Amino acid sequence: MDTRNAVVALLEDLTDPSIVEDVNVSVGLLDDSDSVAVAVAASEGIARLEAVRFRALARLSQCREGARSVTQEVAFALSLVDSHAGSMVATAEALTTRLPRTLRLMDQGKVSGFGAMKVATATAWLSDENALAADALLEGRLPGKNTEQVRKAASHAAMTVDGEGADKRSECHRDGRRLAMRQGETGVASIEVEDGPVEKVTAAYARIDREARALKTGGETRTLDQLRADVALDLLLGGQGGVSERTEVFLYMDLVTYLGLNDDPAELAGHGHLPAALARHIAGGSNSVLRRIVTDPLSGRVLDLGRDRYRPTAGLAEYVRVRDRECRRPGCHRPAQACDLDHSVPWQYGGHTDTADLISFCRRDHRLKDEPGWSYQLAPDGTLTITTPTGQRYDSSPPPLHEPRTRTALADEPPPF
Repeated sequence: MDTRNAVVALLEDLTDPSIVEDVNVSVGLLDDSDSVAVAVAASEGIARLEAVRFRALARLSQCREGARSVTQEVAFALSLVDSHAGSMVATAEALTTRLPRTLRLMDQGKVSGFGAMKVATATAWLSDENALAADALLEGRLPGKNTEQVRKAASHAAMTVDGEGADKRSECHRDGRRLAMRQGETGVASIEVEDGPVEKVTAAYARIDREARALKTGGETRTLDQLRADVALDLLLGGQGGVSERTEVFLYMDLVTYLGLNDDPAELAGHGHLPAALARHIAGGSNSVLRRIVTDPLSGRVLDLGRDRYRPTAGLAEYVRVRDRECRRPGCHRPAQACDLDHSVPWQYGGHTDTADLISFCRRDHRLKDEPGWSYQLAPDGTLTITTPTGQRYDSSPPPLHEPRTRTALADEPPPF
């Protein structure tokens, strides 16, 4: 504890608010040349602090003996998505064992944390001995390079020290293939096959491009880029390119908003909030199926789910998923419809299969719950409190579907019909 307090105090001195405020005032008086010099100095300082952070993350992993739950604990503590937290932990472990010269360059402010992550990724497939050799080759090649140059230099160094490892390298990359979805700005998202076999990806793009060009007739107003995107999505959904297909997504919208009597935002599970006009457009589609979700008019929380087609057990599962909307671990946005249902209190310890005990967890976070040192408590109001092995506590509660209203506001609201 004393060591931790001393280190934290030193770091706080480096970023003392009064000092930072004085620096910010001075920056406002700089000319263009001096502004560049200060930006460079700040970047070097950030790199040095990032080196400290990587060492701390490596130490955490060492203390946990490489437990897989370290990634989730780092994601909580640093407010990161899991994929980035995992990359941070892997880079920290590599820098403190296999890439000491790259870490030293960070200490000197010559390589950024993002650049170091590029080096760690490019050399991940090497043996420890070859990684150390690649690290030595890179020592004089990384300073002053942008992250893409760093990536290329690191890949070249890896091939130089292990020229016969092409098959292993290719197998490593192809084994890492995955489908990723990234949420974008309001109403858009991206889907990408990462590290897919090059021959299949090339063939898939050629087919998509061919069908998109076939649709580009005289009356078609969409651009080729738009057509390729539409064709790709339609093919994934079982269509024939350019034909809309029906699938199930969960859109949460206040009835008053749906009827156009106000413009409160709606919510799409896994994505976030949508403007009222866009939500009404999605809900009004020809393939939309509306379900009755009853909310508490004062709090906005789900009370009931209209149903007439499921057995009680299926109805219970559907209710819990609709109520939770997403995986209940803070920071995870996998839609609840793709999650497992789990008991907050394990069944063998007296848990009940009801709405007061069931919660939605994606498969990864379901497994995390059983890791040593992790504790989960579900309060009567639905708030889930997760305690990590270091004693940090994080709360998760599904936000209300609409802002809480006063009884006066309800009385003043126009009738829905």
